[in-house]
Amino acid sequence: MGVRASGERSIGAESIGVAISGDNARVVVLPAQAVHWAHTVRAPAKAGFLPESVSGVFVGRERELTELREMLTGQGSAAVVQPQQPVSRARAIHGLGGVGKSTLALHYADRYRGEYGLVWWIAAESPESIVTSLAAITTRLCPQWAQTVGTDERAAWAITWLQAHPDWLLIFDNVEDPAHLRPYLGTLDGGHHLATSRKATGWHAIAPAIPLGLLPTGEATDLLCAIAFPGQTFTGAQREAARRLAEDLGCLPLALEQAGAYAYRTGTDLDTYRHSLGLVLDEDRDVNDPERTIARIWDQTLTAITARDPLAVTLLHTMAWLAPDDIPRAFLAPLAPDSLALGNALGELHAYNMIAFTDDRQGVSVHRLVQTVLRTRTPTESDPDIYAPGRAEAEQAVREALPTPLNDSLPEPVALWNQLLPHVLALAESTPPGTPASADSIGTYYQAIDYLYRQGRNAHAIPLGTAALTQCEQLLGDTHHNTLTIRHNLALAHREAGDLGRAITLLEANVAQSEQILGNTHPNTLIGRNQLASTYREAGDLGRAIPLFEATFAQSEQTLSNTHPNTLTIRNNLASAYQEAGDLGRAIPLFEATVAHSEQIHGNTHPNTLIRRNNLASAYQEAGDLGRAIPLLEATVAHSEQTLGNTHPNTLTIRNNLASAYQEAGDLGRAIPLFEANVAHSEQIHGNTHPNTLIRRNNLASAYQEAGDLGRAIPLFEANVAHSEQILGNTHPNTLIRRNNLASAYQEAGDLGRAIPLFEAAVAHSEQILGNTHPNTLTIRNNLATARQQAEAVQHGSTATSATKTAPQKPPTAD
Repeated sequence: MGVRASGERSIGAESIGVAISGDNARVVVLPAQAVHWAHTVRAPAKAGFLPESVSGVFVGRERELTELREMLTGQGSAAVVQPQQPVSRARAIHGLGGVGKSTLALHYADRYRGEYGLVWWIAAESPESIVTSLAAITTRLCPQWAQTVGTDERAAWAITWLQAHPDWLLIFDNVEDPAHLRPYLGTLDGGHHLATSRKATGWHAIAPAIPLGLLPTGEATDLLCAIAFPGQTFTGAQREAARRLAEDLGCLPLALEQAGAYAYRTGTDLDTYRHSLGLVLDEDRDVNDPERTIARIWDQTLTAITARDPLAVTLLHTMAWLAPDDIPRAFLAPLAPDSLALGNALGELHAYNMIAFTDDRQGVSVHRLVQTVLRTRTPTESDPDIYAPGRAEAEQAVREALPTPLNDSLPEPVALWNQLLPHVLALAESTPPGTPASADSIGTYYQAIDYLYRQGRNAHAIPLGTAALTQCEQLLGDTHHNTLTIRHNLALAHREAGDLGRAITLLEANVAQSEQILGNTHPNTLIGRNQLASTYREAGDLGRAIPLFEATFAQSEQTLSNTHPNTLTIRNNLASAYQEAGDLGRAIPLFEATVAHSEQIHGNTHPNTLIRRNNLASAYQEAGDLGRAIPLLEATVAHSEQTLGNTHPNTLTIRNNLASAYQEAGDLGRAIPLFEANVAHSEQIHGNTHPNTLIRRNNLASAYQEAGDLGRAIPLFEANVAHSEQILGNTHPNTLIRRNNLASAYQEAGDLGRAIPLFEAAVAHSEQILGNTHPNTLTIRNNLATARQQAEAVQHGSTATSATKTAPQKPPTAD
């Protein structure tokens, strides 16, 4: 199936040593020696990583363990999820933890560890954390090389190693979005994948799922007794008290562990403890609400901990606002007077089962349900503009851990940022209403945003940008230049993530305020207006894009000069909008002027000059002037290969367009080999499912079809439609184009039984997404009508015309 990667920073890889991030922002090419090591390095016996020991109490779940083993040995993947239907006498734990999914996975890994060559635990809350966990495999198996490269390279090596060595187990813990696992399940098939998730839906196309409900009453009683009376022979009365308490706690494993730990630690009788919780004989009791159940337990536990060590409670409230896993002790150190006090406080929390330590005891994890409850507790003060307990301390801990501002002479502290980012994101996403705005918090978010931008991951900064904008508006006002900058960057992040509606709303507000504060012709206003026009164009709204480009271009020429780099960018984008509107009479002169100025300012082989020359050639081609288009594309390809290299993305784009021009000129003998080489290079560099690879493969299939080679065209179209549906979605405009082209190929092959339903689905989706009168909708609808006429003609023994393919696709090349 080739490389598949989807979602933020997910990595797909091939054994040739190429890895692609899910947002297509990162391309990782491993050196040949590293690929060799990935194929030859062997894992030590029983190698692996589990987050904690399995020496604790574990009762029940034998049926689930057996079912897991059967599923994995039979199919290679499984998921443990929250049930959607009631289990036993209790309701399902809707979207919350505490039911024991991770514990079940941990004990499965321990029980069957000898069956695997490598067992590895992966924190899977986000694609970011998955990549970081995969990278740790390389650190373990190839430490000398791992020390010399970044996280993405280590993750790519780990995937290459997993592809080359069978019999491993990967445990993806706490998966927030099942789709994040697609690239790994699709790329790695030599071992077993086991996932845990609070999400009950979305698994049907990913892996078989085991809905894990609450413990049966008998097993819940056993668990409570084992924790409250360790190593003791308990009486029948004690067991009956444990049964009553277990039922009142809803048989929720986390609640049972907390209650048992409290009873053991304090020597409290279980009935006395039960009465103190106020759970007895309450017909309206809310024991099936895990937040309230746990909160009632903690009212007792936190009181006991506070009496022994108040710092422990402060630390627990602080950790509630951070990411739940791998909180470094170093983050918490500034909150304690010394390391001894820090160790004692964490020890108290561990004794009461409030936290868990990593194997090296340098990191701490907090259960997500613990965090949920602590975050929702309201402060005791009446003033709403105060910090929730632990919130200020969490912000301070992260702020003090930030790297110093980047010095160009120093390498990017990637390892530190990988450790920090989950906690900065947790702060941003969990900000409670009424939290006081803070310049320090804005600075923290903006520093993280700047790092993500430098890493080419602007779309991942949306939660940080949203939090920074909210605080900036509150602290500095709606029109402060810092507010305008943050709002502009947040809009671009939304656009990069494909949310054009939000991007337009933010950019419109920003442009209006920039015009009001800075003036109509300020460079920042012009930049914002150009980005707004570009977003209109991307959304297909040329009626608003073109006038805005025109006004912005005129003001840029007047204010910045005819040859200013910003003016060239706006002129190029205006010309592209004219071309898209079919106005080549205005597009071509603008492209020509832009190329001339770009050659004058940047030079003949500058990447911007090459892009603009490519755009000019495409306009010549669209105007039917192949005599000028082809020589210009040939020269531009040669310059791009010489300057950027044979496989640079820009080189591939320009070469694709040259092949399309050859095809349009009827020279399939030159077009097809060029398309084939381009597809091979694109798969090697971008991966099998990158949007540009899909465009190039579509064009190759169209060339095969035009050459009459349907035997090669149809399988390519079919694969392309499948990949496009997977990566872009069922109703993306490019998916509709490819579905139309596949249907046209079926029709040409005489297979109307497959062509007509495909045309019908494409028409319905196109009308829904693009509208009734969009050119693509009209083309597909016309093709459907033609196919139906052909089907009728076949029935009556006459003939009908064939379908029309949409034009060859070209990757976007606007500045």
